[in-house]
Amino acid sequence: MSGAALSVVVVVVFFLAVYLLQRYADVRKQQRMVLLGTLLSWFLCFLIVFILPLDVSTTIYNQCVHDNSNSTFPLSQATKFNQTKASSTHHRPLSVPKACERPWSYIPDGVLPVFWRVVYWTSQFLTWLLLPFMQSYARSGAFSRVGKVKTALIENAIYYGTYLLIFISLLIYVAAHPKWKLTWTELQTIGIAAANTWGLFLLVLLLGYGLVEIPRSYWLSSSHGYLLAKTYFKAAKLATEKAAAEENLADVMEEVAGIHESVRYNHSLRKCVDTILTKCPTEYQEEMGGNVESSRREHTAAPTKQGLINLHKRVIVAVQRRGQTWVQWSILLDRAFHLEDVAKSQSSPLRVFTRSFPLGHNCWIRRFVYTPAVEWYWECVLRQGFCRLLALLLCLLSAAVVWSECTFFSTRPVLSLFAVFIHTAEKQYNYIFIEMACFVSILFMCVCVYSTVFGIRVFNYYYLVPHHQTDAYSLQFTAMLFCRLTPPLCLNFLGLIHMDSAISHQDRIQTSYTSIMGSMRLLPVISDGFYIYYPMLVLLLCFATFYNLGSRCLNLLGFHQYITDDDLTSDLVDEGKELIRRERRKRQKAEDGENRRWAWRERYGVQAAWGRSRAGYTQLKDDQNCPVNEIKNSVSRRDGNHDEQQESLLQDNSSEDGLPNRRSGGRYLTLSPPPTGLFDDV
Repeated sequence: MSGAALSVVVVVVFFLAVYLLQRYADVRKQQRMVLLGTLLSWFLCFLIVFILPLDVSTTIYNQCVHDNSNSTFPLSQATKFNQTKASSTHHRPLSVPKACERPWSYIPDGVLPVFWRVVYWTSQFLTWLLLPFMQSYARSGAFSRVGKVKTALIENAIYYGTYLLIFISLLIYVAAHPKWKLTWTELQTIGIAAANTWGLFLLVLLLGYGLVEIPRSYWLSSSHGYLLAKTYFKAAKLATEKAAAEENLADVMEEVAGIHESVRYNHSLRKCVDTILTKCPTEYQEEMGGNVESSRREHTAAPTKQGLINLHKRVIVAVQRRGQTWVQWSILLDRAFHLEDVAKSQSSPLRVFTRSFPLGHNCWIRRFVYTPAVEWYWECVLRQGFCRLLALLLCLLSAAVVWSECTFFSTRPVLSLFAVFIHTAEKQYNYIFIEMACFVSILFMCVCVYSTVFGIRVFNYYYLVPHHQTDAYSLQFTAMLFCRLTPPLCLNFLGLIHMDSAISHQDRIQTSYTSIMGSMRLLPVISDGFYIYYPMLVLLLCFATFYNLGSRCLNLLGFHQYITDDDLTSDLVDEGKELIRRERRKRQKAEDGENRRWAWRERYGVQAAWGRSRAGYTQLKDDQNCPVNEIKNSVSRRDGNHDEQQESLLQDNSSEDGLPNRRSGGRYLTLSPPPTGLFDDV
């Protein structure tokens, strides 16, 4: 098993990242660079979460070998005393094969340091340089590559500025100390400390919200009435956002139409205008292409290059926002219809789950395993108890995280619950329990942090939507966020289990993950101050979240949150209920019309097809025997060829400029009007 576990985990994590990317992103339509950057970022972050438990178990085995060896490594006085006490208690000689059991997932020496170094520095390059640059480059309104690069650098100055500010502060602190000399290793340590400080600052804020909100959300989701009322509330809010997005897009498209008419065909900025037109939705393109003469008189002022750049960016943002709201609205409608179907099925004596609208996909699982009867028992009987049991387990896990975050600095006695569990399993050489405990704990903390980002209303601009509906900007945002928060989160977890000697100050072998971070003892203000006392802030954040202080503050600022004892919440719930009722009637009418058309095709389709084939055969026979029809056909063919030649001539003359807004499908070749008098001699 030497290195086999590492290889298996790497392969499994890669396919997991590919599956998630295929689920959330449209692989066929997204840009290749966006897909590659997102896949690589997710893959590296998942590797950290999955490989770190193996690193912990390997380090525990190496520590056991170190403690039981005679003179391979120098031992501290405390370690020698513990070995003497253990030998006097058990009265047996120390031998490596008998005392230390090798874990099934043991990774050979020298593999993990290189592995962690590649994973960490690649993820940092992606999150601080490449992904922010790609995101700003894609959203830039400039028309040239140099302009897009310049805009991307300016927009990312705030990210680079915060990082450089922390780095320069730590650099001055180290340079001013008389005992330390700046070397390349120490500069790497300062850079890593700056990145971890930035990540830990945001990590604690997000973790304090998620540790309370996730268990509470599962407990409240056991109540069907609560879920339905909250869905109505979200529908009312999202309907307002959707209307605002449509209105904003209409205003931007009106301005684009004015620019389209004011910039003539031979203008120097015409190519820029045509580039903007290609970013507009199809219905607006057709409308602007059909109303050329009607709106030409209203707009006469020619725009500037900077004005077109700003308009280009506004078009990109408006189209993106409209698409996001429509996708969220479709998903929310399906959720509301499903909850209303559950409410109807609960009172049904048939004990069969009945849907108002059939699903678009009917896989073999729903046909043979998750049948309507099984779905009824799950939705109406078992789901409530399962959600409450899961909420209790998550509540206990949240309490353990909060307690450990406030007490992990105490090594004698050991107060951190995670450290107690790991040390107990270490004495029994239960490596499987150690790895599972580490994996579940890290995964739970990651879920608390990342769900907070996409759950708070302020961050709803970036939204992960399944069924291939996530846009490129949300994918890049999640990739950046994962790479920035996962390394400090894992380093914080190693402090909770007392595997980071810079925080616990114990004479133990460090994990390979900690070794690539450098010795944080170089910066006592970080290792002995910020890393220890700042995580205690999570307790205050948990109390604030428990009493909904953050939601009430956001509600006062205009970001309406679901608060049960608020009058505005009840009004929005009633409004959302009416909106869902209208959408249900609209979808029901469309469904009934489709059923009638299907029944008509099933009833009369075969007879009509047979009648058409019979009539076509008779007409063909008559045409062959009638010379008049031959003359008519030849004339019509001649006229058709003449029309095709005229149409091709018009197309060739209208496309001679080679503008970038050519569309396939026959809608239009250019949106700019042709010069007057071009065909006067025809």
